Amino acid sequence: MNISYSWLKDYINCTLSPEDLAAALTSTGLECDGVETVESIRGGLRGLVVGKVLTCTEHPDSDHLHVTMVDLGGGHVEQIVCGAPNVAAGQTVIVATVGTVLYDGDKEFKIKKSKIRGVESMGMICAEDEIGVGNSHDGIIVIEDEVAPGTPAAEYYNLTDDHVLEVDLTPNRIDAASHFGVARDVAAWMTVHGQTPVLSRPDISAFHVDDPGRAGVGVDVVDAQGCVRYSGVTIEGVKVAESPEWLRNRLNAIGVRPINNIVDITNYVLHAVGQPLHCFDRAHIAGDKVVVRTVDRDTPFVTLDGVERKLDAADLMICDANRPMCIAGVFGGLDSGVTEECTSVFLESACFNATRVRKTARRHGLNTDASFRFERGVDPNGTIDALKLAALMVNEIAGGKIVGDVVDIYPAVVERPRVELSTAYMDALIGKHIPDDTVDAILEALEVETESNAAGVRTLRIPTYRVDVTRPCDVVEDILRIYGYNNVEMPAALHASLSFKTPTDAADDLRRCLSGQLTAQGFNEILNNSLTAEAYYEPLSEYPAEHCVRLLNPLSQDLNVMRQTLLFGGLENLAHNINRKNKDLAFYEFGNVYFRNPQAESTAERPLAPYSEGARLALWLTGDIRHANWAHAAEPATFFHLKAYVANILARAGVSERETVTAYTTTELLSDALTISTRSGKRIGIMGIVDKAVARRCEVKQPVYFAEIDFDALSALALKRSVTFAELPKTQPVKRDLALLVDKSVTMADIENAVRDAERRLLRSVELFDVYEGDKLPAGKKSYAITMTIQDNEKTLNDKAIDAVMKKITANLGKKVGAELR
Repeated sequence: MNISYSWLKDYINCTLSPEDLAAALTSTGLECDGVETVESIRGGLRGLVVGKVLTCTEHPDSDHLHVTMVDLGGGHVEQIVCGAPNVAAGQTVIVATVGTVLYDGDKEFKIKKSKIRGVESMGMICAEDEIGVGNSHDGIIVIEDEVAPGTPAAEYYNLTDDHVLEVDLTPNRIDAASHFGVARDVAAWMTVHGQTPVLSRPDISAFHVDDPGRAGVGVDVVDAQGCVRYSGVTIEGVKVAESPEWLRNRLNAIGVRPINNIVDITNYVLHAVGQPLHCFDRAHIAGDKVVVRTVDRDTPFVTLDGVERKLDAADLMICDANRPMCIAGVFGGLDSGVTEECTSVFLESACFNATRVRKTARRHGLNTDASFRFERGVDPNGTIDALKLAALMVNEIAGGKIVGDVVDIYPAVVERPRVELSTAYMDALIGKHIPDDTVDAILEALEVETESNAAGVRTLRIPTYRVDVTRPCDVVEDILRIYGYNNVEMPAALHASLSFKTPTDAADDLRRCLSGQLTAQGFNEILNNSLTAEAYYEPLSEYPAEHCVRLLNPLSQDLNVMRQTLLFGGLENLAHNINRKNKDLAFYEFGNVYFRNPQAESTAERPLAPYSEGARLALWLTGDIRHANWAHAAEPATFFHLKAYVANILARAGVSERETVTAYTTTELLSDALTISTRSGKRIGIMGIVDKAVARRCEVKQPVYFAEIDFDALSALALKRSVTFAELPKTQPVKRDLALLVDKSVTMADIENAVRDAERRLLRSVELFDVYEGDKLPAGKKSYAITMTIQDNEKTLNDKAIDAVMKKITANLGKKVGAELR
């Protein structure tokens, strides 16, 4: 939320600089992200001064240019060539001196020393539109007042820069969603810092009804549960036009676009005191009556943005005698706006049920300044004051007269909540005793009424605009944030008791272990939102959209379901980095995936959980795995790099290659892939090359290698492993090589399984070191060269024992995969 420094000072006599004010607000819980200087005129009229035209003669080489001598003050006289038809000697003008930067929309140009048709010119005499003080370009500005040459133009126009504080509101502090609300906190801060604040409320004492005998718009609140209070007033004879400059500047400073004087007044009051208003064109209110009610489900309604929406039976609507005009507290209807043809208006100031407004806004995907405030709770006792302030401004700026009585329907008056606060409780919660007079001063500054104070217990009446303060701890928090958290000293001693270490979660230990391993290998950890777009799953059968867990009230269509795979979030991260010239990437993520089982209700014999979730570990590789340098060329990432990282993960979890089976497959997401399963058939994960079409959907155009491991399954396997100690073998290992001729369909995994099946006790490793395919081999054949390590930890192997092992391996290779020795 943006707060204008100059606007804020209308309500509080604050002498702090904008930067110091930001620090003070941050200390009270209204965190300020920064302070931005806002110029009412771009450039702040820097370099522009008042000048006096001493002489004006015709240009020797032009029939429309004039050569002038202009006094710029301090005895400084410059020659300036001017093309304006109204320039004349003796005029007081505005001059842009050499070096001044002028602006035209997004464009800017610098005034330079120049020659215009051979005559030197040392500046420019300006028109209104050239410096941003008006729209006229009929001629130069001629100042009628007596102003000394050399006076800065900013001083002449009384131009002052404003400062805007960017305040981050927490959801419970809706009372500070206005300039006056922030001023209340500033006043409280000043109280405890030895200053005397003067808090000035907007003056509404001049409000009166001009013609009470003339009927205004009637109001009927049918749904009192949805509308806590409804106030309104009718104003006739208004003239809708552009707002005055001061009002436009106020709104522009905080980022609100001016529209017309009536709409701008409602926006001004909203940001001044925090009360949303709506203004209706009386001519469009059928029956001259406003009815607050609900409508039938699926009733079509076109909102101000031109979108037709289907209403829900729970949506609270502002209607006339015939039809709905506005979604209460959320958004106006297409015909509810005020145009230049409007001459009579009805101003609405209401308090709607926060829960109803929130559900309606989410249901229709709308988020407005009004709904932002109504959802969190608007002060029901502030509607009339805001209404009177707006009516006075309409009367002053747009003319007109207030007719009929002020409508105020308030069936159940909201009283100030009572809270009992004991001093002992407050001291225990804070950890320090704050003097009673300081507490009383803070409570008074926060407009908390002390009804009684006896035996160390205060009975307090909380203002109704503080919807978040309902318990003693809430009051203590308010007192402490004003007193200052930094003023609570750290104790000189800490008291603690020794306790044994509780058992840790083995899955968490494994996660930390693998995270450290992957980070050491050059990966960066990412963390994505579990919410994603359903559009990713709509074309898929592997992860069908009907299996997505949908949100009832999504914030947007890009975050409307929970993810079934980690793939798409990582692809979005890759695209973000690649688009910023960072194309060599290695990511990993631990995260949960979520599934809905549509058949859960139809399997009565064996009920299934309607929803499930599981933990996953995912890897992404793209670009170069190693950058080029003087010693070697760049090494692009390949599937085999990914396979090695996955193998390392399994090994670190204690899952050996002999316990897993890999199988080639293709999926909708991975064009070439390997599934990883246990020998019992339980799938552990999958790894492969992301399909190009899938990658392009996320705007990734380079190859991506992806692996997703079922972390729950991996953790279960890891828990079955126990770390045991064994002495290092005292014998030497023996290596033997075999060159095998096999069918092209045979994989290295098949060969390795055959070798391990033949010798389980002495075999230590099997590795492939050469592959050959060529015309020197029989058709349909290829050659694999493997090396095997065998070792007996107890004794040195002799040739006879080694030959026996190799004979068993060779025989099993021939039997299982049809291998022949070359």
